[in-house]
Amino acid sequence: MARSTSSTPVHTGTGSSAKGAPGRWIALGVLTLSVLLVAIDATVLGLAIPFLSEDLEPTGTQLLWIGDVYSFVIAGLLVTAGSVGDRIGRKKLLLWGSAAFGALSVVAAYAPSAEALIAARVAMGVAGATLMPSTLALVRNIFPDARERSFAIGVWGAMSMAGAAFGPVVGGFLLEHFWWGSVFLINLPVMAVLIAVGIKLLPESKNPDPGPFDIFSAALSLVGMIATVYAVKEAAAHGVMHWQIPLAAVVGVGALVWFGRRQLSLPVPLLDMRLFRNRAFSGSVLADLLTVLGLSGALFFLSQFLQLVQSKSPLQAGLAEMPATAGAIVSGLLAGVAARRLSPRVVVTGGLTSIGLALGALTVLSQDTPYLYLGGALLLIGVGAGFSFTVTADLILGSAPKENAGSASAVSETAYELGAALGIALLGSVITGVYRSAVTVPAEVSNTTADGARESLAGAVEAARATSGQAAADLTRSANDAFLEGLRIAAGAGAVVLLAAAVAAWFMLRGANIAASDVEH
Repeated sequence: MARSTSSTPVHTGTGSSAKGAPGRWIALGVLTLSVLLVAIDATVLGLAIPFLSEDLEPTGTQLLWIGDVYSFVIAGLLVTAGSVGDRIGRKKLLLWGSAAFGALSVVAAYAPSAEALIAARVAMGVAGATLMPSTLALVRNIFPDARERSFAIGVWGAMSMAGAAFGPVVGGFLLEHFWWGSVFLINLPVMAVLIAVGIKLLPESKNPDPGPFDIFSAALSLVGMIATVYAVKEAAAHGVMHWQIPLAAVVGVGALVWFGRRQLSLPVPLLDMRLFRNRAFSGSVLADLLTVLGLSGALFFLSQFLQLVQSKSPLQAGLAEMPATAGAIVSGLLAGVAARRLSPRVVVTGGLTSIGLALGALTVLSQDTPYLYLGGALLLIGVGAGFSFTVTADLILGSAPKENAGSASAVSETAYELGAALGIALLGSVITGVYRSAVTVPAEVSNTTADGARESLAGAVEAARATSGQAAADLTRSANDAFLEGLRIAAGAGAVVLLAAAVAAWFMLRGANIAASDVEH
């Protein structure tokens, strides 16, 4: 069990009071830059997929790896990174991680092949794992007052959504004027400002008595998470007949079970598993994981739908996704007030239900779907996500002692990244599998482009450009129909997952309340 050190000041660098450090709001502004950094990187990639597909010619499987290997690595390293931040200092970890993230963005931008881009995304995942736990943990320590902390988390979440909006719009502009790698370079100015300002304005915070760092637990966490997700991804894509898939599943699950049992036996664990005995904590973690799982598979391919099926430009596609962002920003800022008036249980359940219904609405998506319909569904998704994610983040942080804020934040972000990885792996594989089985490639299409047309919608678009006459039209129609069929199935599966998450949240968050101020403990 983690040592109790709540009587020892964790927050250093500026004075503190019942309301926290005097410069806490300026510090929050700096912290939101790291959120922008990660959110921008996550959202611009979807827009760039058609362009990098044309340039790098990845297979369908490689395309999924490009989309989700970043989340795989982050999910495997977040718990370790959160614990490292508790030990060496969250500010220090955040600044070093930001510098590495910026440098690796340059490497990704100039990747010469699909394999090189996947490797760059792996390295970016290692750096990205240092950012989010450090950010949330610093928020936890800078804002001891519960009401201010709820609002600060709302701002944190709103800026994440703002980054999600800013990324596609700026990315769309860049893609219309430059090559696909330029979308990674927009990380650089944000990173530069974060480091320059953060060095002076961010207070340092860490656990003053963290105990020894358990390298073996870190290795178990990494191996268990990556092997398990790999097994799920490959099983979804290829079935379970290949020998390496059940082997990876056994190794992954075994490592995770070993990790959990080891934490319960250590006097100072890497992750205090006893946190999961708190229903508010475990219910919030489960809600986050299922929400992102249900959302990510369909939304990852939405940019391809807007660009390749509805023929929007990258900038138009980025602007088309704005309703989700606008809804999330507004609801995120109001979430703390709503949770206190209505209860976290009602707000989270309502948010998850609205997302589930919106995903259900996407099951009738077609090439001619009017934007008013799609925009309305995206707005509903954004409102639900803003309410749900903000309140669950507050519950997770409030359930843990502030000296272990980094580890608690890491659990929250692990649920998010693991959900994203599983969502793209499972639902993305559904879309890819349905597409491959349903698309028909006319005999007139040349052999050099036919294989690409069978792999992905982007490949079919490229093949149609190289083909003329009725064959090009037939290929385009068949590819669009196959892609839409997979997208509709994925949206329906996501809706089921979200509604199940809503039911689980209703039972698990019964009696949950936003934590009282630290000074009241």
